[in-house]
Amino acid sequence: MRRLLPACVVVVLVGCASPQSSDNLLGFVTPYRIEIVQGNVLTTEQVARVRPGMTRVQVREALGSPLLTDLFHADRWDYVFTIRRQGAEPQRRSVVARFDGDILKTLDATDLPSEREFVETISIANSGNVPKLELSDDERKALPAPAKPITAPPVVPAGATRTYPPLEPRS
Repeated sequence: MRRLLPACVVVVLVGCASPQSSDNLLGFVTPYRIEIVQGNVLTTEQVARVRPGMTRVQVREALGSPLLTDLFHADRWDYVFTIRRQGAEPQRRSVVARFDGDILKTLDATDLPSEREFVETISIANSGNVPKLELSDDERKALPAPAKPITAPPVVPAGATRTYPPLEPRS
């Protein structure tokens, strides 16, 4: 009994500490972590289309709906983007739009990636396998020519044709 009690205490203490304190269990089993994406992805190309003096509607069309609008700060829209993926670094970006009435006064956007940089940062484990977004000129020339649309012959009505008097009275 005296030998069994210390062994049980050690097993309980080790069991409580290992799964929650590290990313893997027993050094080789990694639990699945759900991918969490929140907010609007904003890139430098999207933010470049927004200028002071635009209306709220124009800003919403360019950037999308803000993630946070506060009743106590009606002149401020917050666009927040966060992503956590297994095997990649978590990311958090914030853009703040400040209005004077219905007109955009300032847009605070720091450290935003371009669209290509964003695709590179979300690739799993930063593998570098970025999908090709556009065909080169040589690849476009190598594509087969589009098929010509088939035109159907004109349809000839079957049966007797009728003539109707005009709907408007003649003057």
